[in-house]
Amino acid sequence: MLFIGIAGGTGSGKTTFANAIVDAFGDSKVLLIPQDSYYIDRSHLTLDEREKINFDHPESLDSYMLFNHLMQLRDGSHIQIPQYDFNTHCRRNEKLTAYPKPIVIVEGITLLADSDLRTVFDLKLFVDADSDVRVLRRAIRDINERSRTLESVHDQYLSTVKLMHEIFVEPSKKYADIIVPRGGHNKVALDLVTSWIEFHLDSK
Repeated sequence: MLFIGIAGGTGSGKTTFANAIVDAFGDSKVLLIPQDSYYIDRSHLTLDEREKINFDHPESLDSYMLFNHLMQLRDGSHIQIPQYDFNTHCRRNEKLTAYPKPIVIVEGITLLADSDLRTVFDLKLFVDADSDVRVLRRAIRDINERSRTLESVHDQYLSTVKLMHEIFVEPSKKYADIIVPRGGHNKVALDLVTSWIEFHLDSK
């Protein structure tokens, strides 16, 4: 079993790159886990209080649960992945049952900023993209998928996202085995990564 961590700034193309690996090997061989699923449940707070939380800080995520889930997969056990509602900032009641597969990919903004999670991965990637491209992608996603207004996206970016990127995300790049420039559509980088995966799968 191979564990691959894919990190990078918001809107950098992490999910696109991860999905490209899934497409290359097929759903039967790849389990894709979004770090976003592990946001801490805030249902005990009012909606107004939840909306003031800095969700781009690593402490907004339950990294302990994610780490334990990865250890369970490594031991051959299935896990119950929490499902998160970005409109209410709460976990949903339902969970997703996931079973071990030959390739386990975790993708998330602050993935490589966590020292415990870094020890799990056989391959650590950092997907990079220009800041203006990342901001535009985040704005489109948050407006279309998370019912946000352009003004709220703008305010959040200036108040927390940019600062958290500078403090936690960008410095975590040094822990990556491979840095993927120009976002998730870098075919040369994808070919290199898929070749590495094929080689290590065959050798296990």
